[in-house]
Amino acid sequence: MKSDIQIKSDVNAEFLWDPEVNAASVGVAVKDGIVTLSGTTDTYAQKHAVERAARRVSGVRGIAVDLEVRLTPGHARTDAEIAQAAVHALRWHSLVPEDKVKVEVENGWVTLSGEVDWAYQSASAEQAVRSLIGVKGVGNQIHLKQRADPSEIRAGVSAAFARHARRQASHVTVDVDGGVVTLGGTVDSLAEHDAAIGTAYAARGVSRVIDHIEVQA
Repeated sequence: MKSDIQIKSDVNAEFLWDPEVNAASVGVAVKDGIVTLSGTTDTYAQKHAVERAARRVSGVRGIAVDLEVRLTPGHARTDAEIAQAAVHALRWHSLVPEDKVKVEVENGWVTLSGEVDWAYQSASAEQAVRSLIGVKGVGNQIHLKQRADPSEIRAGVSAAFARHARRQASHVTVDVDGGVVTLGGTVDSLAEHDAAIGTAYAARGVSRVIDHIEVQA
């Protein structure tokens, strides 16, 4: 098991290794495998990249994000400008169904709403607006349509785990209530945790995933 000191060193090393990350103003603290990220980033895309990089490090059991997006003067945009850019970005994204996602912007925070058929469409919509200039944060409130009964969802999630989820997913339990999937059990790393969550979200008929998985790093 890694010590907190080693995890902190590895997280900082991952920041330096990833060309998408500029962590010059990001602080890292670790206690009992839980990484706390503090400080500031220039863009919301940078904030997301920092968090994503930290999640890749083995030994990390969880992440607390206390990062503030402080836009440089050149990145400042009005809410109207951001909203217009977001609408265009969604319209031009081939994986986002046309006219299914609505956009609201307040003080640089973008809220997405609406209803789509698949989880990947919701994720694609969020991805489309995340890197827009002026965005300080994204709230994804897009709902998914119910497309299958619980037994089909359970079978689909279990089959997906068997096909391509990592070995530790064999220790993950699956409960289904309507389109809501609750995952429990244990995995060995945050990467394994994220793989299990992503696999469940990709299954046909899943509208929400409740995460009760414990990371035993």
